[in-house]
Amino acid sequence: MTEPVLLVEKSDGLATLTLNRPQARNALSRELRRAIADAFADAARDPATRVVILTGAGAAFCAGLDLKELGAGAGPVGGGARREGGDPDLVAAMGGFSGPIIGAINGVAVTGGFELALACDVLIASTEARFADTHARVGIMPGWGLSQKLSRAVGIYRAKELSLTGNYLDAPTALAWGLVNRVVAPAELLPTCRGLARDMLSVPERTLRAYKRIIDAGFAQTFGDSLATERELSGAENRAVTAASVEEARLGVRARGQSQVRSGS
Repeated sequence: MTEPVLLVEKSDGLATLTLNRPQARNALSRELRRAIADAFADAARDPATRVVILTGAGAAFCAGLDLKELGAGAGPVGGGARREGGDPDLVAAMGGFSGPIIGAINGVAVTGGFELALACDVLIASTEARFADTHARVGIMPGWGLSQKLSRAVGIYRAKELSLTGNYLDAPTALAWGLVNRVVAPAELLPTCRGLARDMLSVPERTLRAYKRIIDAGFAQTFGDSLATERELSGAENRAVTAASVEEARLGVRARGQSQVRSGS
């Protein structure tokens, strides 16, 4: 029996999505692209799913679009609305999920795979992770946001170096440049991501989703406009807060802090 190209595991508010084409370095075939988009659409509809971890099976996170499939006539893909023939915009699909997405970057994240990583909210990298933007070498332009997101993450000069050469960026340098949140040993990658997910799940659901929305909305604006957006969105959220909910949250934060002190975490 053929294994599915995307493995989905759900438990206690967390969904773990694993790209499962290790023999092809998890290259994004049309089947896999549809599976990823459908999985995020399902997560967006499921109130029990509050955080998603995205990772890859085997030695790679994602090698990008399946060039063998494209070379056989599957046609180009990129940003924008769902293309004729049903090909989805993966980054738009990921953006349709309002909770945090943690990228567990277990190996190479190349071109389209790099764009998937940049569509996550937090990136934890294995020491085996490497990043590369080979769009220019292949002769195509990015359409899932890489040309704009990368420069905002690492600075315009470093982004140009990566994108105009196609050279690889190793995990320690990605950490030093601010591309990833932290780098851990391969065996610690998923446990670290699950621990981070548990921390996020300890935040009230409404607040978790609303805070992500405020950050993302403001990031796409000028600083002055983003402050106005914060006032608008936070005002709407804060009007729903009651004295009782604040006290309940305060006690929860205090208990959590005491637990962390006792555990030494």
